[in-house]
Amino acid sequence: MAVPKKKVSKSRRNLRRAHHALPASAYVECKNCGELKRPHSVCGHCGYYREDMPVLAQTAAAES
Repeated sequence: MAVPKKKVSKSRRNLRRAHHALPASAYVECKNCGELKRPHSVCGHCGYYREDMPVLAQTAAAES
C-alpha cells in the first residue's frame, strides 16, 4: 500500500493547487442593444443572436 514517506509542505501543496482555480466567465457586448451577454448565446435583453438574427424577439412580440 502506498504511504507518503514525508509530509507535503503547505507551500508545495499550494503550488500544486495553483492551477485549480476556475477561469473568469467571458462576456461580450451585444451588437444589437449593447448589453453584456455570454458569447455564442441569445441576448437576454433584446432576444437577438446576431444583429441580423432575431431569435426570441419575434416570439416575445407575438406573445404580447
